[in-house]
Amino acid sequence: MAGSGDGGNEREVLEDSINHSSSFSRHRYRRSMSSGEEDKGLLAFSGWVYHVGTNSIGHEYSHQRFLYVKGKYVEMYRRDPQENPGIRPIRKGIIGPTLMVEETGSRKVGNEELYTIQFYNRLDETKKGEIACTSAEESKKWIEALDYAKQQAEYELSRGGGARNKLSLEADIDLEGHRPRVRRYASGLKKLIRIGGGPELLSRSSSSLGTGSSDGDFEGEFGDAVEAHEWKCVRTINGVRILEDVADGKGGKASLVKAVAPVDASADTVLEVILNLDRHKRYEWDMLTGDLELVDSYDGNYDVVYGTYDPKYLGRWQSKRDFVFSRQWFQGQDGAYTILQFPAAHKKRPTRNGYQRTSIKPSTWEIRSLTNEKCLVTHMLEMNTAGWGRWKKSSSCSKFEKTIPFALLSQVAGLKEYIGANPSLKCEPSSLALHSKHSEGDPPDEFYDAVAGDSSSTSEDEESDDESEKEEKPVKPKPAPAAISSTALKQASDAAENASKELDLSVPPIHVDPSQFNSVLHKGKDDADTNCWTSPGGAGFMIRGQTYLKNSAKIMGGNPLLKLIAVDWFKVDKATDKIALHPKSLAQSDAGKNLPFILVINLEIPAKPNYSLVLYYAADRPVRKDSLLEKFADGTDQFRDARFKLIPSIVEGYWMVKRAVGTKACLLGKAVTCKYFRQDNFLEIDVDIGSSSVARSVIGLVLGYVTSLVVDLAILIEANEAAELPEYILGSVRLNRVRLESAVPLDG
Repeated sequence: MAGSGDGGNEREVLEDSINHSSSFSRHRYRRSMSSGEEDKGLLAFSGWVYHVGTNSIGHEYSHQRFLYVKGKYVEMYRRDPQENPGIRPIRKGIIGPTLMVEETGSRKVGNEELYTIQFYNRLDETKKGEIACTSAEESKKWIEALDYAKQQAEYELSRGGGARNKLSLEADIDLEGHRPRVRRYASGLKKLIRIGGGPELLSRSSSSLGTGSSDGDFEGEFGDAVEAHEWKCVRTINGVRILEDVADGKGGKASLVKAVAPVDASADTVLEVILNLDRHKRYEWDMLTGDLELVDSYDGNYDVVYGTYDPKYLGRWQSKRDFVFSRQWFQGQDGAYTILQFPAAHKKRPTRNGYQRTSIKPSTWEIRSLTNEKCLVTHMLEMNTAGWGRWKKSSSCSKFEKTIPFALLSQVAGLKEYIGANPSLKCEPSSLALHSKHSEGDPPDEFYDAVAGDSSSTSEDEESDDESEKEEKPVKPKPAPAAISSTALKQASDAAENASKELDLSVPPIHVDPSQFNSVLHKGKDDADTNCWTSPGGAGFMIRGQTYLKNSAKIMGGNPLLKLIAVDWFKVDKATDKIALHPKSLAQSDAGKNLPFILVINLEIPAKPNYSLVLYYAADRPVRKDSLLEKFADGTDQFRDARFKLIPSIVEGYWMVKRAVGTKACLLGKAVTCKYFRQDNFLEIDVDIGSSSVARSVIGLVLGYVTSLVVDLAILIEANEAAELPEYILGSVRLNRVRLESAVPLDG
């Protein structure tokens, strides 16, 4: 059956979940659109919460309110609007791209211990507010609901034109400001998600998520590939480590250097400080980019800034300098923030008299939470080796300390001391951690887990505790693939054996020969071959082991279940779905029709022109009934979105592209729009990368360097239940230095 059109089955599953859980369920509704727009099925969420705030005389209050999230819109009522038709919301707005939603833990509000969620606008500090729930589980469900609303806003932005203009005119939800007179956005909605059954349930713990296990929805587990860096600590200044990448002996080439330090504040706080353009605040920690002004802003997560600095703080007898650079920031599904900074040019800021235009080298910030009140901050940049070598070996002052790269590295130290000297910036300790699975003895998930030759002598991912080993010890990266332990190989074998059970073993296998299938890109002969694909296997990725639900242990991936047989590289006028039905598709060939099962992954890449990278994976037996793969292939779109996982790894390429793409696993159905098409002997997944402004800008960066990149991808179905473990790699691919001009047109 075609997954994308199976709304009836999905509705039955959701309604069934409503019957089994009065606290949470999901339902799609059809919202009437204005301006000639078509109706669109969206999820709606609703339930009872506490609205927390401070009144005009400084007393804290908490009022029971009915919160209502539909699409990107949020409304707050005094009473349930379904039980009181015609009632108007007391507050309303949208979850826009600049509005941040953060779990802030539990605290006493009145006489009750409540779990709070904070709203604030990164660009407008006056827009903020707080709601609260009676349990950590309830709080996590609301975070998911609000995250969905934000994705809807980002989707409308990505559509451009009228949608962009419409979104810019709508206000973010404001829970503390004056309540304007508003009217309802929609009426006659059908069944809604209920988070909390009513005011009387606010005093009781909520039941479990009605749509199945919530592990995959709310856990912070995304990190399954490692880059081949070897970081060595060369200096430590004021508690900040300065590390250099010494892998592959670069000799006289540029050096990759980073400054790393733990900061006593939440990741959101650090992000706000770094992005804040207020001169008086930046003067307190930033010796180089203190004088900044906004030039332009795009999509809520990308801007261009102009800055000046007086070189007398770095040298003597030099003219004043100015610079322009772009900043792009995004948050991974694990909660970590990444900021990419590039030198830029902008027509609004041409060169000016009296200033010498300087190009600041590219750099990245990475902000990763360690606890609710501490995060790890990493600032990385590439620099010329002149002066750097002498400085790292000498304790005396050198000319390097009068350079821009040194000023950039010093930003981490300044940031750490600035936040330490301003207690108001620090995050208050939260008891929410007591309710997380990690606090119950489970080690946190690895952020960089693939076996890729990382032998860091000092790394920002050092373990800070000495917990005893669990049932199954996570496999750590080894200095080289040859050092992989026999235990790791045994675990990979177990994963591959578990994968084989996904197919019907009672049916004799057929021989699948990739040479029988023609595709645009050819299969590579060796590592030196270019504009080609190969099958890297699963050993370069870390997946969930047998005991993952007990101790978060991961194991090395085994051989993929499905065999990669072809890769097409098409050039298209616009994003094209159902590509498997096209006559040029392998699925329509005689050889393709004789295969038991084909998984078609269509990565729709936005550019000028647009591209489609189509991966074809084949099974040598039919899919076994009631297996996880069968549930995925013939299940609902909701199930597929919650389970379809991709692990990226750039094996070779420019370091800034590596930082942008990252090495963390991603649930694609939650990050971008995925459409599913089930027909005949294949399942096609159309991944619309352009549906996310963040993904769209990252892929734009990748395309700029694609001819020098070697990219590995692993595809899998996330395992959330004990019977599904250990996980297995569904399919993998290595793309070796693909050329854009080699794409062939896909005729209509």
